[in-house]
Amino acid sequence: MRPPEHGAWLRRGISRDGGPLVEREHVVWLQAGEYYADSRGFAGVTSYDGRLVTFHHQVGEPGHDQGVLRRDGGNLVETGTNPDGSTFREVWTPLPDSAGPAGSWRAGDCQVVRVGAHIVHVDGAGGGYLRGR
Repeated sequence: MRPPEHGAWLRRGISRDGGPLVEREHVVWLQAGEYYADSRGFAGVTSYDGRLVTFHHQVGEPGHDQGVLRRDGGNLVETGTNPDGSTFREVWTPLPDSAGPAGSWRAGDCQVVRVGAHIVHVDGAGGGYLRGR
């Protein structure tokens, strides 16, 4: 499926190579149109080729992520293969208060994405998440 055009998501867990679903970080992903930001420290644009979603890292941590998205109730599940051949499965749950203003702003090596009450800021030093009102 295509990535959502508007959403704020909290990662509930990641499974590597078929292992258990675990979460050791507070990871937030915001999507506003084609622009996204991930609180782990990368942001850019998404593309969809009819099967794979690619998160092109244009700010912060270099690289890109590719996976297949599917709905599981209200959650999104992303599965894929890493460049080293290992596999992953991430479960993302919607955050409340994501209705309202949304957009992305970029200046130099900084990108900010807002979705409703949620803001993720990414620059060369990493990422950060803020929740407004």
